[in-house]
Amino acid sequence: MTQRPAVLVVQPHLAPLSGFLETLYDVYRLWEGPPLEAEPDIRALIVAGEHPLDKGLVERLPNLSLVACFTSGHEGIDVDWCRARGLAVSHAPGVNHEDVADHALGLILASRRSIFEGDRAVRGGDWRRDARTITPSMKDAKLGIVGLGSIGRAVAQRAAAFRMDIRWWGPREKQADWPRMGSLVELARWADLLVVACKADESNRGLIDREVMTALGPEGLLVNVARGVLVDEDALIELLKSGTLGAAALDVFEEEPTPADRWAGVPNVVLTPHTGGATQAAVPAMLGLLLQNLAAHFAGRPLVTPVA
Repeated sequence: MTQRPAVLVVQPHLAPLSGFLETLYDVYRLWEGPPLEAEPDIRALIVAGEHPLDKGLVERLPNLSLVACFTSGHEGIDVDWCRARGLAVSHAPGVNHEDVADHALGLILASRRSIFEGDRAVRGGDWRRDARTITPSMKDAKLGIVGLGSIGRAVAQRAAAFRMDIRWWGPREKQADWPRMGSLVELARWADLLVVACKADESNRGLIDREVMTALGPEGLLVNVARGVLVDEDALIELLKSGTLGAAALDVFEEEPTPADRWAGVPNVVLTPHTGGATQAAVPAMLGLLLQNLAAHFAGRPLVTPVA
């Protein structure tokens, strides 16, 4: 084995981390096909937690001891499976929830106030005084939040400043300043705007299904800043095309990158490329936690932010 710990960066979009890791570790990149002789050296995987962990890859690495998520979310990792094999798992919680909440409010504004349509009208020479667009107000809009974790609470706090009426739903009661509805469908039926802000796992895949979106209705706006697998995307597209659901604003998708042709001809959508938590403050903080967890693990100390 090498003198320095060896780590394997799994997803290509994490390639920019290599320069920070190479000062301390021997770094391999999965997409470059690390040589077979390096497999016994690799002691940590660097992953984005939303991607399914390749269990076959894990089983080929005899000295692997850590799965280090660059992200807060870790729904792609079977944590119990890892623990049964003696693998520690770390992540980066509490870093970008405020930024994701900002993005959610930006998506609401962009959709509800027709900001992109207005921009295109001005640039295209279609601004006419006799055809002014009239949009709904934010004040008194009924905002439903699915999941009152750190992101959901941050969304609610921002929405309160807009003087919106706020309610929420989650599978467990929590102490909160806003009422909890009896069911998700009840929340959707009440809401003008429904923001998905909950964690994703196998138990809630497709949580926002046809029934929920139909309850939200032809004037409703669905916003997803959590994970794409939480929404039945085929049903979403069908309901938008039929007018059964009014609008959607999405930062996350079932498949990422989402195919552009999937959204061709779909009306009343605002789409962003999973950038809600990617800010100049959050990304360095995530990197800092990654480096701290690696250092602690290889020094035999407890992880700074283990997956609970």
